[in-house]
Amino acid sequence: MSTKELLINEIEEVPEPLLAEVLDFVCFLKAKIAREKLATAIASESSLSKDWLKPEEDDAWQDL
Repeated sequence: MSTKELLINEIEEVPEPLLAEVLDFVCFLKAKIAREKLATAIASESSLSKDWLKPEEDDAWQDL
């Protein structure tokens, strides 16, 4: 049985009043992943910007 299937089985046994907390935790995890992706993008921006500022890059994108 997959992890997803196990999780669904466990969720089905959670009392209704606690399901809001489960949902909050899932939303928290998704937001955490999004923040980590954003942090990675921001960290790589400074190293990539060196290439973005080259005249060759301007020439390559001129026709778009």
